[in-house]
Amino acid sequence: MANLKTSIKSIRQIEKRTLHNRNLRTKLKTLYKQFNGAKDDQEKAAEIGKKLVSAVDKAAKIGLIHKNKADRTKAACHKYISPAT
Repeated sequence: MANLKTSIKSIRQIEKRTLHNRNLRTKLKTLYKQFNGAKDDQEKAAEIGKKLVSAVDKAAKIGLIHKNKADRTKAACHKYISPAT
């Protein structure tokens, strides 16, 4: 156990951030699964895809996932959302 006040506070902050990040990661995983399940239905996939792209952008912005992973995910998402040319 930490002895210094700053160390104790740091531990509290880490626990708080970990819980917050875990919830966000869970939300992302749920959206991935919903999107993959809805690929057959174009309208539903577009609706969930918009939510997924938004969540991925926010996660990349705060550093929860890497920017390149966010870009790959968005590209794969747009591949199914946008009409094929």
